[in-house]
Amino acid sequence: MSILVVDVGTSSVRAAIVHDDTSITDVFTRPLLPSSPEPGLVEFDAAAMAAGALEVAIAALDAGGPVDAVGIANQRGSTVVWDRATGEPIGPGLGWQDLRTVGTCLVLQADGFRFAPNASATKISWLLDRFDPDRKRDLCFGTVDTWVAWTLSGGALHVTDATNASVTSLRTFDMTDWSSAVLGALRIPAAMLPTVVDSTGVVGAASALPGAPAIAGLAGDQQASLLGQGCVRRGMAKITVGTGAMLDVCLGDTRPAFDVRGKGGTFPIVAWRAGGHDVWGIEAIMLSAGTNVEWLRDDLGIIEHAAESHDVATRCAESGGVWFVPALLGLGTPRWDFGARGTLLGLTRGSGRPEVVRSVLEGIAHRGADLVEAAETDAGLAIPSLRVDGGMSANPTFVQALADASQRPIEISPVLEATTLGAALLAGLAVGTWKHPEELADLWSPRARIEPQRVLDRAQWRTAVDRAAGWIPDLSGIDF
Repeated sequence: MSILVVDVGTSSVRAAIVHDDTSITDVFTRPLLPSSPEPGLVEFDAAAMAAGALEVAIAALDAGGPVDAVGIANQRGSTVVWDRATGEPIGPGLGWQDLRTVGTCLVLQADGFRFAPNASATKISWLLDRFDPDRKRDLCFGTVDTWVAWTLSGGALHVTDATNASVTSLRTFDMTDWSSAVLGALRIPAAMLPTVVDSTGVVGAASALPGAPAIAGLAGDQQASLLGQGCVRRGMAKITVGTGAMLDVCLGDTRPAFDVRGKGGTFPIVAWRAGGHDVWGIEAIMLSAGTNVEWLRDDLGIIEHAAESHDVATRCAESGGVWFVPALLGLGTPRWDFGARGTLLGLTRGSGRPEVVRSVLEGIAHRGADLVEAAETDAGLAIPSLRVDGGMSANPTFVQALADASQRPIEISPVLEATTLGAALLAGLAVGTWKHPEELADLWSPRARIEPQRVLDRAQWRTAVDRAAGWIPDLSGIDF
């Protein structure tokens, strides 16, 4: 059996064929860069996204089809609103990084609502206020999975899966329904919301594609990555380290007791839904990870390409007392300080290019260890090992530092981005390639397993974080 996966990220849309041995072939990618018309605003062309999804999907099918099913993986929180009759977006797509609704989020806190600006809830309200202030039009809302499923089905499907719905800030505490209180506060008509379906299960035909294969798997990118790395048992965890980083832990049947955010700074998520049953998880967030390596390359000019950061860092055995706190966009889990800023400490006359580069990689690794500790606090369980994918999983110095900072073995994903594989596994479960999610654990075969080699100074790290915190007090006072 083979599965077509359409994987829509923040900067590109990709399609690939995934086979029952988990090999990935016939990969086609199109750029889909968001725009930023003003600071803090992040928009994308939803029509171009739909056209790109169709283009790469048809190209992959022409090269490697036919397939037994289609899986969809997507950037989460990004929001599209379109006219139900015409299928045309009513305004720009709002990217998950878009911050135009920060003021709305803060105002609504006084009424007892806790929204984060990266979630869909306030983005929908903003689009409606601009393009349908009277709430009279027949409109559809969708996150990117919804928009892609609508596109591939020729407008026949208006659905989202439980993983995407769980991070919209529109659901009830137990994730069983859309919240009437939230809809009322934001003046969002319930009729424009999609039907919530299982993450694995046939929901309809992709009639816009040759052969009209069944759409059978839907998942947000981080949950897809969790499944793609075989984390289907309680306590299994992965971290995806790209521009930012997300650590996700599978918790099983029990929903975390906290609503919006736990004491450790993590968020509850639905890891996947099958047969109407939710499997729960928690997520910890690092706001800037690979961004810091890009800073070394593009702004400081001390490396020519990202991979060179490993080569330069190996020229010194340790950072020589240089510490870097990767807070270029503030601190996420566990501290959630939007006013923190990147900080370079401990420089001496002997500090050189290798020490600075190593300190950046080790700083990102320390932040990864922070996420692990926060997740253990909120989950109430130990995370014995950590699986890793994303662009930085290809950097040996970083991965070793992550093992050293967390004092855990690190297993490196055999594919750089596990989202495509995860969406395929969900679709494969629906059409019988695999019978039960437990089987996915046995498919895991890491590219390498990295053991800790030394103990990094976590106490000194926390001192460095204290120095970085609160640099812009007004921003540090904001909490979502």
